[in-house]
Amino acid sequence: MARTRVRIPAVLTLSAALFLTAGCGNDASSASGEGQDQPGTGKPSVVVTTTWEGAFAKAAGAEDIKVIVPQSVHHAPDYDPRPSDLAAVAKADFVLYAPFEPYAAKIKEAAGSEAKLVEVELDNDPAKVSAEVGRLAGLFGTADAAAQWKTGFDAEYTKLNKDLQAAWPGGRSPSVVTQVFTAWSAKLAGATTVGTYGPEAVTPAQLAELAAKKPSLVLDNAHMSTGAVLPDSGAKQVKIVNYPGDDLDLLPVYRNAAAELKKALGTP
Repeated sequence: MARTRVRIPAVLTLSAALFLTAGCGNDASSASGEGQDQPGTGKPSVVVTTTWEGAFAKAAGAEDIKVIVPQSVHHAPDYDPRPSDLAAVAKADFVLYAPFEPYAAKIKEAAGSEAKLVEVELDNDPAKVSAEVGRLAGLFGTADAAAQWKTGFDAEYTKLNKDLQAAWPGGRSPSVVTQVFTAWSAKLAGATTVGTYGPEAVTPAQLAELAAKKPSLVLDNAHMSTGAVLPDSGAKQVKIVNYPGDDLDLLPVYRNAAAELKKALGTP
């Protein structure tokens, strides 16, 4: 996903500074950058830029999670933070962001927060999810909760993978072309990836090359769609959603992708 510059207006920074001067600044975590447990919970306070990071944090065992970018915002890097967002950051132990969200560091700096800023690799590939959840749990001190989540996740993923393989037409792995950030869904389906595209605009030469692969499915990123990718190839285009809902539950992302893939494979 391309890096996008987002400018925080000077008036926003000033508003935040005034707000924090009024008394919010004392709620920040210690200068060491390590998270401080919240009274009565034993869990850190975590601010995340989107529901995607939020789902990773929840899977890792965090409970006090504040999401900055509303789910209604289609492209997270386009979001302009509000003073209330900065106030939340000022009280956090951890701030989670993705590298394609360049405003995250500016949010932390503008708010004067001493929270630990953590870059998260947002990829729904199961191995990468497990690695990131485990890493976050190590930072949060919630390894037991993360291990319990991983047990349920592995069982659900295995079930969905087997169901999709049982839906292969003629018992053969379908050939697919996938947007680079939805490759995880091809893996979920046990599909054979014959080409990838994006996040940049696809050129006519690339389209010709992809069409020559004769895929049966095109797995499109719902958050970065450029419309029909191979409209004259006969391939079915499947919309794949990467971001979890407001409940910050990652498993429905896989269930929904599996349902869309099953329909495309011809299984009700």
